[in-house]
Amino acid sequence: MSNVLRPSRRHFMVTSAVSALLASTTRTLAADPIKTAGIYTVPVEQQWVSRIHIAAVAAQDRGDITYSYSENVSNTDYARVIREYAEAGNKLIIGEVFGAEQEAREVAADYPDVAFLMGSSFKEDPALPNFAVFDNYIQDAAYLSGIIAGSMSTSNNIGMVGGFPIPEVNRLMHAFMAGAQEMNPGIAFQVSFIGSWFDPPKAKETALAMIENGADVLYAERFGVSDAAKEQGVLAIGNVINTQAEYPDTVVASAIWHFEPTLDKAIAEVQAGTFAAADYGIYSFMNAGGTSLAPLGTFEGKVPAEALALVEQRKAEIMSGAYVVTINDDEPTSS
Repeated sequence: MSNVLRPSRRHFMVTSAVSALLASTTRTLAADPIKTAGIYTVPVEQQWVSRIHIAAVAAQDRGDITYSYSENVSNTDYARVIREYAEAGNKLIIGEVFGAEQEAREVAADYPDVAFLMGSSFKEDPALPNFAVFDNYIQDAAYLSGIIAGSMSTSNNIGMVGGFPIPEVNRLMHAFMAGAQEMNPGIAFQVSFIGSWFDPPKAKETALAMIENGADVLYAERFGVSDAAKEQGVLAIGNVINTQAEYPDTVVASAIWHFEPTLDKAIAEVQAGTFAAADYGIYSFMNAGGTSLAPLGTFEGKVPAEALALVEQRKAEIMSGAYVVTINDDEPTSS
């Protein structure tokens, strides 16, 4: 007779129940939402920050995070707010530290168990392993929108109004200009920066001066530019968000930023316990789902077929890797 003990049905049922409980507990633990905070120097309605905010709200709605945020935080107050959120038990802090780089990194060093995902003009530092950076590398869609802009200008004069000449703005302007010039080699550009991330009246005033100087298409990197275009009956190209619903006769196309791939990657890394210093910029590329060209909407049928054919060709090439839009972070200048 064998001495091997064979499990009874009762033993099997108990073991199965324990296994099921452990599996359920594991799933529950894995699904626990990450306490997350957003810190923004502008209102969440501002186009760049709005894309971060929308992605965070979506992540909260599906249960991945719990989300609170502060807006209109000054650069001088930014470090204090970071510290308050870290002390409050947040495990993921997102935001933009373009004007508070050193202070933000110094605070992050004090909280090694907190993951920081910050918009930055600088790169990650291996010595600060809990601080990852991102930026809206949406040059792919900006380039495609430039092709459309170049085909729509009859005066061969495009006005471009930006906030500050920092890399995240410069690269989009250069990509846009490259697309416009590929479609229309004779195009000229007026380039100006208003020195603010949110000053619609100043952006509008700057754009109006460009229109007076011959621009019939405007690159609306800031709010206020499309208002000038609408008022004067010229066209505009949007940036980061699609505002065609507000400007149906004005905004021809827009390069849209989708922050979801960036945030989702960070959430997955925090959940896995593998969050590390890294450059998340690649998740804003078109082939990562981080940018797209908005539908033409009210301008369907009004954009030259030649331009649309080039857009589709380049889009396919960008997705396959056959065509790479140049990233140029240098400050652009007028023609």
